[in-house]
Amino acid sequence: MSQTDENKTKTTATYNAASDTYDDPANFFWARFGLKTIERLNLQAGEHILDVCCGSGASAIPASQKVGASGSVFGIDLSEKLLSLARIKAKEHNLQNVEFRVGDMLKLGLLQKFDAVVCVFGIFFVEDMAQAVHALWQCVRPTGKLAITTWGPRFFEPATTAFWNTIRDVRPELYKGFNPWDRITDPTAVMTLLNEGRVEQADVVAESGSHPIPSPEAWWSAVLGSGYRGTLEQLNAKELEYVRTANMEYIQRSGITSIEANVVYAVAIKPSAI
Repeated sequence: MSQTDENKTKTTATYNAASDTYDDPANFFWARFGLKTIERLNLQAGEHILDVCCGSGASAIPASQKVGASGSVFGIDLSEKLLSLARIKAKEHNLQNVEFRVGDMLKLGLLQKFDAVVCVFGIFFVEDMAQAVHALWQCVRPTGKLAITTWGPRFFEPATTAFWNTIRDVRPELYKGFNPWDRITDPTAVMTLLNEGRVEQADVVAESGSHPIPSPEAWWSAVLGSGYRGTLEQLNAKELEYVRTANMEYIQRSGITSIEANVVYAVAIKPSAI
């Protein structure tokens, strides 16, 4: 299996597993940053949007509401279970202008050009991120926009360090074995990536923030409903119980009530066709 196929398989398994807790009320950070990404695009009625790595619809749902019945949103993701959640949300909101389908950002095969292409917390899951950026850029029509949102530095700290320390206690070989979002955590790195993907100019903004952790259970929900799930899925029952208990005890003992949730937003406008 190639590294690309291995990453794809690992990511798919991680988020299919995480789907049972992904939309837990404690994990509203998905919806929060999905919405903020869409707000930065200033979408208009009638526009057509592609949302890659759309998850359970955190950015696709607000995008479909922005573009209205005369517009459309096409969301793709590797996780069929997250897409099932997205379809339920679309139905609950009576949205008929959005479609969700399993797909790979490196093999889009789309002939249509879109007014905006969105990728929130997804670009770092492929080994060749520059190739992925270029693939998304090719789907943007002239004067259209590309939005890529990624995690900033110190993802979910200080609780993240505590999580990985407990993993190291039981399975040292898994310590920080699946943490792809650490590859691009600042505007310079994101801009360099965009340039490598043949995007010459972009507005790249770092935003510092936090996410509330009102209880030990809320932190554990964040662990189960995020990329950390892929590591947990490799533990046996005894190891998993140790990690769960140690994490919840850490939150209780430390007294922390929030974790860092820093984000980098990038929006590029494609030049007009010559």
